[in-house]
Amino acid sequence: MPSETTQKKPKRSADSADRAYNTIRKLLVEFKLRPHERINEVQLSRELQLSRTPIREALNRLASEGFVELAPNRGFHVRPLNTEGLMDLYEMRSIIECAAFRLMIERAEDADLERFRDFWFSVRDDYNGRDADEILELDEAFHMHIAEGSGNQEIPLMLGAINARIRFIRRIQIEHVTHNKTQVGSHDYIVEAAMKRDLEGGLEALRTHIEITVSATQQALKDALFKVYEAETSPFQRRKTRVSRKGDGEKQK
Repeated sequence: MPSETTQKKPKRSADSADRAYNTIRKLLVEFKLRPHERINEVQLSRELQLSRTPIREALNRLASEGFVELAPNRGFHVRPLNTEGLMDLYEMRSIIECAAFRLMIERAEDADLERFRDFWFSVRDDYNGRDADEILELDEAFHMHIAEGSGNQEIPLMLGAINARIRFIRRIQIEHVTHNKTQVGSHDYIVEAAMKRDLEGGLEALRTHIEITVSATQQALKDALFKVYEAETSPFQRRKTRVSRKGDGEKQK
């Protein structure tokens, strides 16, 4: 019979990976790890008092979600903030989701549409009162229901790949003044159109809901970059800054 210690090991390992993930993700979304910055796994391990294994698991998960990038022989880096290719991704998202909605209207059983409606009704009442991470997760889940309702197995994969590439900027925008506060009403209208199998009404609502103007996106990024470089440097760089300043002072003497 496995010992109590043996039985607890997987739980401790999972808890450590989750703690590493939540801590590093918080550092990223609060810009305490700066864009382009190389992530020092050894330093993180020391600061978080965790082994390298949960740190690496957390970073791999964050890379799959688009928050960090992994370059061969260069390790993990914080994803840069820029608009390059962003509008193309949003355009592709609109094309894919509108195609998915069309197929859902044509192919989905009534029970499938009811599950879509029930999901939304189960989360809508306190939707805007949730924190940014929950709003992002629920919004992605809402649109993934449409993708899965299409009956085409490739569409959810394509949408998931696009979501991973725009997730970081979407997370920034949710807390920015340009964030659309009328999402509940937009989702309501999309669900209502789906239940009525109103193709044109649903497509119009979906396009309007997805579209994010270039100016709004650029403003969100501009403000984010200002926040990054006006804020304190990474907590893992502060000692380097102090050492550098001390060295400069010694040279002046």
